[in-house]
Amino acid sequence: MVVSFLVRRYQESDLERCRGLWRELTEWHREIYQDSTIGGEHPENYFDKHLAKVGPEQLWVAEHNAKVVGLIGLTSGLYDEVEVEPLIVSRAYRGKGVGKQSIQTVIAEARRRGLRSLNVSPVGRNIKAIQFLHNQGFKNLGCIQLFIDLIDHKWKDGPELFGCKFKF
Repeated sequence: MVVSFLVRRYQESDLERCRGLWRELTEWHREIYQDSTIGGEHPENYFDKHLAKVGPEQLWVAEHNAKVVGLIGLTSGLYDEVEVEPLIVSRAYRGKGVGKQSIQTVIAEARRRGLRSLNVSPVGRNIKAIQFLHNQGFKNLGCIQLFIDLIDHKWKDGPELFGCKFKF
């Protein structure tokens, strides 16, 4: 079921609800990675750092019945590129059009600015987010981030790309 909502610019009064959304995203990452240490004891504080880094003019919220239920932002990239960061939809509102309209808002903003590309970097285990973003038009692989886990978390066997097997 699609719900009626509004995507609008972030306002100072949205701070606590956006901090809560950041915590919710962190809890989702803890769940999919089975790691309760992700984000530390107060992951909502990372929203404050993100806000200070990118500025409120780079953030939009999705609002339903005067309640903030989604958060999306842009960060500056190289050249004429920007990256979607974050993209958060409250669990109760996923699959109801909030993410789609939020993405359409930042795509329109990137076009308005005359930018060359819009990038997004979902975490590897967030399969639903990857599928959602692909459906929204993110179909080009521009950069792949590879890393070595120095703490030895539990990884799942994952996709193969160019004959190389990866874990995620």
